[in-house]
Amino acid sequence: MACTQAFLHLNALTTPLRVRPQWGVGTTKPKHIVCKAEKDDVEEGEATTLSHLSRRLALGTALIGGAAVAGGSKVSPVSAADAQLSLEEAAVSTLSAINSKEYPSSVVEALSLNRNSFPPDFVFGTSSAAYQFEGAAFEGGRKPSIWDVFTHRYPEKIRDKSNGDVAVDQYHRYKEDIKIMKDMNMDAYRFSISWPRILPKGKLSGGINKEGIDYYNSLIDHLIANGLKPYVTLFHWDLPQALEEEYKGFLSRHIVGDFRDYAEVCFQYFGDRVKHWITLNEPYVYSIHGYALGINAPGRCSETVDSTCLGGNSGTEPYIVSHNLLHAHAAAVDVYRNQFKEHQKGMIGITLNTQWYEPYSDDKFDKEAAERALDFMFGWYMKPLTSGKYPESMRSLVGNRLPEFSKQEARFLIGSFDFIGINYYTTNYVAHQPLLQPLGSKSEPNSITDAHVTYLTERNGIPIGAPTASGWLYVYPKGIRELLLYTKEKYNDPLIYITENGRGNDVYDEKETLEEALIDIYRIDYYYRHLYYLLSAIREGVNVKGYFAWSFLDDFEWGDGYLVGFGLNFVDRKNGLKRYPKLSAKWFKNFLGPPYLKEY
Repeated sequence: MACTQAFLHLNALTTPLRVRPQWGVGTTKPKHIVCKAEKDDVEEGEATTLSHLSRRLALGTALIGGAAVAGGSKVSPVSAADAQLSLEEAAVSTLSAINSKEYPSSVVEALSLNRNSFPPDFVFGTSSAAYQFEGAAFEGGRKPSIWDVFTHRYPEKIRDKSNGDVAVDQYHRYKEDIKIMKDMNMDAYRFSISWPRILPKGKLSGGINKEGIDYYNSLIDHLIANGLKPYVTLFHWDLPQALEEEYKGFLSRHIVGDFRDYAEVCFQYFGDRVKHWITLNEPYVYSIHGYALGINAPGRCSETVDSTCLGGNSGTEPYIVSHNLLHAHAAAVDVYRNQFKEHQKGMIGITLNTQWYEPYSDDKFDKEAAERALDFMFGWYMKPLTSGKYPESMRSLVGNRLPEFSKQEARFLIGSFDFIGINYYTTNYVAHQPLLQPLGSKSEPNSITDAHVTYLTERNGIPIGAPTASGWLYVYPKGIRELLLYTKEKYNDPLIYITENGRGNDVYDEKETLEEALIDIYRIDYYYRHLYYLLSAIREGVNVKGYFAWSFLDDFEWGDGYLVGFGLNFVDRKNGLKRYPKLSAKWFKNFLGPPYLKEY
């Protein structure tokens, strides 16, 4: 999962602070709060209300069991794992009140949308990342990553001062977790390999860690034995600390050769079974959060952005880091295609994150601002991958702070993917922000503000969508359709996988009981609506081959720590990390039904 509180930091630099309104749907205390939702979902100005835990349970039962919404329909009790939740008569009686005005799509249409609505070869799975899931930080020959150092030296950078030392302990529990995935009728599992678990010193010359190889071999074999395809990410931000100390990691061009060597080791040991490789996860977040805002490892930024940063320059370093990330990606793809692809018969791509952006108004400057926002987040990588150069808007506004590709480098980069992974979570309004600098004054350049746009979450007092406990994430499902259509048209109709999509809780995890955490109606609603708009894009010709929910378990969510659960399954950190299926996990199981028989 990519985004943390960066949106809040970014907004603080581009627009006055806005107080997030409360939202009635999905809360656990009796509330009747008037809100405005998406135009497609509720007529503007109409109230949406939902109160009492029993109503959440009743609605969830209807969604999972396929109960009709008509008054008087009988709903069978649902067991929520060991919590043994039961459905009371009072809860059943609320079903007729939860009508299509309040939950227009979830109740009425979710009963018909299912796996069979999608193409027969469409892949469904869940996603994870090594530092967020594995734990065992000091076991099995693994050496520290930059995230180990960052969370231990600067715990105040994490909201609950936590870290990934144990995470959800998948290193020791992967067989249990795979059993849960299989029971959910999933087709695939996307996970990342920990670079310092394979090459503890970061370099091939420092030796290959056999224990790390053995662990991933066992994980991959167990997935395949249970009918799950492995989709493997090579780099999900956990850079070996040794390389950070030697030459400052991705700030140095030296990283390209070391990443190529690391990728080659992975292809050599795992490529006979792994048929889908992802070189990098979200280079935008790695660059901006780690080198412009300083809120992610390695925690670098300009002093004017955050005086607690560990050195850095927010106006130059993010561009250098992204440039080297793209070179590293191209190098890994080159070695795969030249040495492994023909006989391993796999595919390789990259995962990019982006929001969708809606113009704040019909003004032409706001429309241009929305285009620039996409250029600076998505086009930053897609344009070089398809044309060998950065977007014109970036070259114009960033100037000589933006590195250039030589002709040879451009040829190396163009087409260096078999598929594009897209991580989509939310949408913002965007307004044009003119350059307001008094004559004769000097302002330090900053990659955060280079696009000259203001990011907004509401218009005329109406939120763009339902807010969540993650301050940056507002629910805007149709954004996934708009983004996919845009990608098809602008970037030559690539093959696409949705490699992450999901949402966190309505409230911080520490404020929810186990019962409340398991009844995540709002998450079912989120997934249904996004799958609906995804299917719409497919029917309009977008070449999407798979969908991965973020995430399989409640995990370490970077700057939010363990406070915001994105998982389909709850992890009880007070009870030995025991796993409990949420209603959303049960909904997905019903949605998917028995998996198709597939050749692996």
